[in-house]
Amino acid sequence: MKRYAILALVFVAGASFITAGAVKKDKKKKVETVEAPAPLNLTSSSDSLSYAAGMAMTNGLMPFLKQQYQFDEAYMDDFIEGFKVYMQSKNDPKAKARQAGQQIAQMVTDRMLPGAINDFEASADTINADIFNEGFLAALKNDTTHFDQQKAQSYFYDRRQAAVTAKTEAMKKVEMDFLADNATKPGVKVTPSGLQYKVITQGTGAVPETTDEVKVNYEGRLIDGKVFDSSYKRNEPATFKANQVIKGWTEALTMMPVGSKWELYIPYNLAYGERGAGNDIKPYETLIFTVELLDIVKKEAKQADSKPSATTSKPATATKKVVRKKK
Repeated sequence: MKRYAILALVFVAGASFITAGAVKKDKKKKVETVEAPAPLNLTSSSDSLSYAAGMAMTNGLMPFLKQQYQFDEAYMDDFIEGFKVYMQSKNDPKAKARQAGQQIAQMVTDRMLPGAINDFEASADTINADIFNEGFLAALKNDTTHFDQQKAQSYFYDRRQAAVTAKTEAMKKVEMDFLADNATKPGVKVTPSGLQYKVITQGTGAVPETTDEVKVNYEGRLIDGKVFDSSYKRNEPATFKANQVIKGWTEALTMMPVGSKWELYIPYNLAYGERGAGNDIKPYETLIFTVELLDIVKKEAKQADSKPSATTSKPATATKKVVRKKK
């Protein structure tokens, strides 16, 4: 019985020793805690200039971070930590290699991979992001387990060409089917070039020549109804020469009397062709425009307006519209 009591006392004593040791260690850790850096003092005009320059250079940074990196301000401490790590290791070759890897990874994620996925959008084959990344890294490590570089390129580009061709034909068919059906609708007329139009209001004014400058109101939309441009929404008519716009517009404008309002159905070959324009107008896209011809800017009036005057300011340059020819 005494033996067990002694063992219990030894156990308790040992436990107390461990606890005391732990307390000492905790105290030691607290002593070793890194202290906050001393407040920065700006002791010279150069210091003040440097500090102000750093602050000034952040102007516009937050919108850029949100747009470019989908940055969440809740993680500002992590951003700052990353900034400091880079500044401290910017001359370290290993750090440079990691940073380059991160930047290329972002390029792959934002541009290369989405482009490849888009190319095979209408194909029976699809791009798997994880396997894509494995292939990307295998090439960097010269791993030829499945393909060598040349065979991989041939395999991919041959199939991409076939997929893009199939997708293009499918897109063209949608547009051509729309135009074929639209041509049969009441009031729609078709010119030898393939331009389709419907007269909403027939004006009684003069008909522009190709070199005349005209003033118009318009709305442009896709065959799915999406509006991509509108002078009505801007509350500002557009002014330009009749031959400075896409072919479908030039043809229509030189048939429309002033005061007319027409609806145009413009095939891709009279619009932006095989390349499209901007984010909204894809390759081979048929465009629909409601066009209202308000006036022809007379040459003599234009010359008179261009003369210097003490009471008038220099005319503003007209904004470039989406209907202009693509250079």
